[in-house]
Amino acid sequence: MATVPLLSDAELTPEAAEVFAEIRAARGTDYVNDFWRAMAHDPAALRALWDRLKEVMAPGALDPLVKEMIYVAVSTANGCQYCIHSHTAAAKGKGMTPDMHAELLAVIGMAMQTNGLVTGLGVEPDEVFKA
Repeated sequence: MATVPLLSDAELTPEAAEVFAEIRAARGTDYVNDFWRAMAHDPAALRALWDRLKEVMAPGALDPLVKEMIYVAVSTANGCQYCIHSHTAAAKGKGMTPDMHAELLAVIGMAMQTNGLVTGLGVEPDEVFKA
């Protein structure tokens, strides 16, 4: 359950409505998800977050599918169910196959296991790994 009301389009400020229009155009849909509806209570923060998200998730050295898969991995590590679901859907929309999803989950599981073990064992990084 959200801690703030999810704003309808009729409740948006003009600034928030402008961001929603950009979200709809960028995604090619009339649907604006609940995260953005919660963020719309603070139009300046909504604008800043949307602008940064567009920049970070745009094609670059990493393609958008890889970025979505990284988002799923980090969201899993952080325990964010909302982002796990929304970015898994986005990754599937960008071409993630069931086999890719299975491998992603295997890598996430392996990383979580080895992270826990090395942390519990208190092993410091090898000198050759230090950047």
